Amino acid sequence: MLAKSSSCEAFARKVLDWYVKFGRKDLPWQQNKTLYGVWLSEVMLQQTQVATVIPYYERFIRTFPNITALAAASQDTVLHLWTGLGYYARARNLHKTARIIHDHYHGQFPTQFEQVLSLPGIGRSTAGAILSSVLGLPYPILDGNVKRVLSRYFAVEGWSGEKKVENSLWQLTAQVTPVGQIADFNQAMMDIGAMVCTRTKPKCTLCPLSQRCEANIRQKWTDYPAKKPKKVLPVRQSYFLILSKQGKVWLQQRKNTGLWGGLYCFPQFESKAELTDFLHSIGVEKYEEWISFRHTFSHFHLEIRPIYAELIPLTAVNQDVVQKVEESHAEEQSRLLSAVKYWYDPKSPEEIGLAQPVKNLLVQFVRSYYG
Repeated sequence: MLAKSSSCEAFARKVLDWYVKFGRKDLPWQQNKTLYGVWLSEVMLQQTQVATVIPYYERFIRTFPNITALAAASQDTVLHLWTGLGYYARARNLHKTARIIHDHYHGQFPTQFEQVLSLPGIGRSTAGAILSSVLGLPYPILDGNVKRVLSRYFAVEGWSGEKKVENSLWQLTAQVTPVGQIADFNQAMMDIGAMVCTRTKPKCTLCPLSQRCEANIRQKWTDYPAKKPKKVLPVRQSYFLILSKQGKVWLQQRKNTGLWGGLYCFPQFESKAELTDFLHSIGVEKYEEWISFRHTFSHFHLEIRPIYAELIPLTAVNQDVVQKVEESHAEEQSRLLSAVKYWYDPKSPEEIGLAQPVKNLLVQFVRSYYG
């Protein structure tokens, strides 16, 4: 679906005039635009705010200045730089896409919409954002900010995540998006959604679209877009074993599928009894329970109960080798005794990807162990 409007139409004109005065024009990926840089920023901005993304983007660009550099990197290095940004499938897809572009497009980011859309981790809106921003091609976008602006302006009923509602919003974004000045228009719509038409307490008096905005006219901006149907997230529980040996900590690398795929994590157990049984099997009798905490994923809460223990130097579980483990806790239990492990030195850390709770617990370990 292509843009259908003109920059002379009232909606587009108001948005573009606002952008000239108030739009963001100094973001890192807006300077000396490249397809690679904008693609990287768009992936990072999925589910993540601009302020959070900027330092990650700048580190990535310094480390991987082009697609060839990113394709040549190890996944561990990529995940290491991504640690803390969350939604790690984005990083794995980024790395996978870089290698596809290197192998099939001679290291040059593709410029055809269908080619871009076929790449891992790139959806319809992201593909349109990349091509419109850098090449000025007439593709509308529909990220969360744009959905909110359009839902309020046209008083679109229903939750925007429903397919029928989303299809209506795609029709509307194509209807109002101009063929000319499309890069500025798309950026302006994202900026208005992020800075003016915010989820709570929108600044309607500052909005260029307020006079004809149905939600504003009706004074019912809280009704649009409709909230996602509430779903009570289930709670799961996991025991993390923080096993140290002479200042190093035992980690295992997960396989690329599932949550925290490709990241290094502590061994996990479904119950305290299973964890303590394992400790007894390797001759460790003393352990210390740390304060438990909750980590929330998109579809469940994980209650993490850390248990710290120290391994005496002569114990057998001492191989400094990486072992990839399955997502399944049950399968992991049967292999704990025979699997070789990776001993991570937090005082001299290697560039590996760490799940955020693991990173936080390693900080706690350093404070506790080294003082």
